[in-house]
Amino acid sequence: MDPKLNPYTPNAGAAPEVLIGRDDQLESFETLLARLARGRTEQSMIITGLRGVGKTVLLNKFEHLATDANWEVVSFEASKGDDEEFRRKMFTQLKGALLRLSPRARWDSFARDAAAALSSFALVIDHDARLTASWGVDPSEGVADHGDIGLDLTDTLVAVGKAAQARKRGVAILIDEVQFLQPAQLEALIQSVHRTVQLKLPVTFVGAGLPQIAELAGDAKSYAERLFKFPVIGELSYEEAIRALRDPAAAEGVEFETDAAELAVDFTRGYPYFIQELGYQAWIIAEGPTITARDVEEAREAYEEKLDSSFFRVRLDRATPLQAAYMRAMAELGPAPQKAADVAKLLQRDSSQLGPARAQLIEMGLLYTPAHGYAAFTVPDFDRFMLRAMPELEIPNIARRKRRG
Repeated sequence: MDPKLNPYTPNAGAAPEVLIGRDDQLESFETLLARLARGRTEQSMIITGLRGVGKTVLLNKFEHLATDANWEVVSFEASKGDDEEFRRKMFTQLKGALLRLSPRARWDSFARDAAAALSSFALVIDHDARLTASWGVDPSEGVADHGDIGLDLTDTLVAVGKAAQARKRGVAILIDEVQFLQPAQLEALIQSVHRTVQLKLPVTFVGAGLPQIAELAGDAKSYAERLFKFPVIGELSYEEAIRALRDPAAAEGVEFETDAAELAVDFTRGYPYFIQELGYQAWIIAEGPTITARDVEEAREAYEEKLDSSFFRVRLDRATPLQAAYMRAMAELGPAPQKAADVAKLLQRDSSQLGPARAQLIEMGLLYTPAHGYAAFTVPDFDRFMLRAMPELEIPNIARRKRRG
């Protein structure tokens, strides 16, 4: 069929034609904004889930909802940068939000205080005054200039929140890949939002990241579980997955036959990104105006090749030989979370020898720890890919631990 009309969107963070199965999260976000706008409190959200389940898509939808509600949005993807980089991102984003809230010529005292707090917040890293040169706002004294990122960000968000409140508006901070924030940065965000909640200011932080985020947030601040909800999103239900396949096609006047959709759900296991990729490939194969089970079957090879090359392989290519061997051993043991001792036994090594490789894979976002002593892949079906990519399990060539006695 005509590729220009293909309704499926297998791109990182690209919104599908029809967003299905996320109504609860969308309703929670709309409730959050509405309550904060009325001076009431509400738990914010940190969304967790594996790769390819639509966390970024959901954050992007939140951004549209916030904009429609006349809120300003601060949105960026977290990285493994130091506190200076984090401060720089927060300064530039919050500066833009403040200027959109109120043009400089119309600043009231709250906006001027917020601008001064922002200049103070940047002082720690703005050694040559490049950040604030075009800004031209003198920093506050004793506000956001403590040199402690938690205290400084708290002062800044409180000041920005008061400026937004004076304009009868709000500020939503949306951060993707939250697991890459340094502990001090995550703690600063949680601490800052906690203070804005206490003051009933229209400021909120919504994050998205891998499954370990709930634990990391709890470690950062003990009250995080009372400040945030931690909705877990994953594969779509059977009925939702069928709709995700059939509805986009129907919008283009194409029927995705029931048995074809059922076969596609079986192949994709209901994971949103996989659904988009298989739907895209089946559309290419099909002659139309229907997509049949035979089309889906024929599309499977191209679907798996595309996933291997663009979704799985880029992650394996980042791994060292030892890290790759560790993941291959996990795949050998099966798709479930695997015990570190069992992986080490398969690789004929002690757990202590492989501990650094395991920790590095977690830091890289390739593994997470669903329970103490266990690790699981952050990417659905990565075990199947590892078996295809490395048909044989090779024992890593690292020094054996010398035994005493």
